[in-house]
Amino acid sequence: MIDTFLVSPLGEVSLAAMGIATTIISFALGVQMALANGSQLVLSRAVGSGLHQSVNKGFWAGLIINVLVAVVFWALLTLFDKPLINQLTDNIALYAETERYLSVAKFIIVFNAITQVMIALFNALGRTKVPFKGYLIELPVNMLMSYVLIHGFAGFEGIGVQGAAAGSLVAIAIRLLYLTLCIRLDDSIVLSLKNLDASLKRNTINHFKEIFPVAANVTMLQTGATIYMLLYSQLTLNAYVAMTIVMPWIKAGSQFITAWAHSSAITISQAIGSRQMNNLRRDVNTSIDMAVMISFVSAAFFLALSYVLPGLYPNLDPSTYQALSAIAPLYIFLPIVRGYNTVHGNVLRALGKTTDVFKINFTGQWLVSIPVCALIILYLDLSVFWAFAVMPFEEIVKALPFRHLARKSLKEFDLNKAEKLMYD
Repeated sequence: MIDTFLVSPLGEVSLAAMGIATTIISFALGVQMALANGSQLVLSRAVGSGLHQSVNKGFWAGLIINVLVAVVFWALLTLFDKPLINQLTDNIALYAETERYLSVAKFIIVFNAITQVMIALFNALGRTKVPFKGYLIELPVNMLMSYVLIHGFAGFEGIGVQGAAAGSLVAIAIRLLYLTLCIRLDDSIVLSLKNLDASLKRNTINHFKEIFPVAANVTMLQTGATIYMLLYSQLTLNAYVAMTIVMPWIKAGSQFITAWAHSSAITISQAIGSRQMNNLRRDVNTSIDMAVMISFVSAAFFLALSYVLPGLYPNLDPSTYQALSAIAPLYIFLPIVRGYNTVHGNVLRALGKTTDVFKINFTGQWLVSIPVCALIILYLDLSVFWAFAVMPFEEIVKALPFRHLARKSLKEFDLNKAEKLMYD
C-alpha cells in the first residue's frame, strides 16, 4: 500500500510494473508466512512443554525450512525473471521497470524468511508486543526511505520504481536487526547452534511434514481466489468493477477473525505441549464462540460499509452502484460463516489435522465452488448476485465437515496423540 501510494506520481507504467512485480513477490511472501504459521504451532507446543531444548530445535528447524524455501524463490526469480515477465507483458517500458523492481525486491524474500520465524517464536512465547513494535518501527522507515529513494532528496535524483523495492528492503532489514537484538537481550530465550544434536535433521524433516500442508493450503486458497477473480472478469464491466472495489475491504475486514484464530491455535498448542488438556474442549468451545462473536461484529462493519461505500467511490456508473447494492447482503453474511470455518481450521491444525484441513478446503473450493462459479458465469450467464454467492456457498459447504472433524478430533485426542505431536 505504501509503495503504491508513493509510486503513483511516476505514472501508469511504473505503477503497473510495481503491480506485476509485487504480485510475484507477494505470492512468495504468502508461502513464507504460511510456513511460519505452521512453525508457530510447533514452537507453541515446545513452549508449553517447558523444554528449552525443544524450543531451540523447533526454532532452528523452522528457520532452516523457511530460508531454504526463500533461497529457492530467490534462485527462480534470478534465473527465470525475464521469461516470467515476458509472459505477463509485451510492453518494453513496462518490462524494464518490472525487471528493475524485481532485481531488488527478490532480496526481501530472504530477509522476510528470517523475520517471520522470529515473529513465530515471540508469538509462541506470548510476547506479541515485540513483533508488533517491530512493525511500528518498520512502517515509518519504509515510507521515509521509499520516498527518498523513489523521488530523491537534496540533490539526489531518486531511482524511480526501483526505489520502492529498495526502501522496503532497508525497512525489513531494520526489522530483522530489531528482532535479533530482542532475542539476544532476552535471557529467557536460549537459541544456540552448539546445543543442537544429531536429532536436528530428523526434527527438521518432521517439522516440514507438519507445516508443508499449511503452506500448500494457503497456496491453494490464494490460487483459487485468483481464479475467482479471473472468472469474475468475464462478467459485465460494471459488475467486475464492483467486485474489485469490495474485495480489498473483505480482506481487510476479515483480518481480526484470522488473528483470533491464530491466537487460539497458539493457546491450544501450548496446552498440548504442557500436557494440561483437562480444559481442552472448553478452551476450543470458547475460541469458537469468540470467533463467532467477532464474525458478527465484522458483519456489522460490512453492513455499515454498504451504506458508505458509494460515497467512498463517487462518480461511478449507476450500473456499478446497482451491482454493489446487489452483492451487499452476501458480503455482509460472508464473515460469519468464514470466521466459523477459519477458527475450526486453525484449531484442527493445532490438533495435528493439517492434512485434513487441506482436504476440506481443496474439496470445497476446487471440486465444488470453482466449477459452480464457472457454470454460473460461463454457461448459465446469471447475474452478479449469483456469481458472488459462490463465495459464501463455498464456506457453507466446508462448515459441516470442519465442525464434524473438530468434534471427532477433540473426542479422540489424548496424551498419546499429544506425544506423537511432540516428535523432538
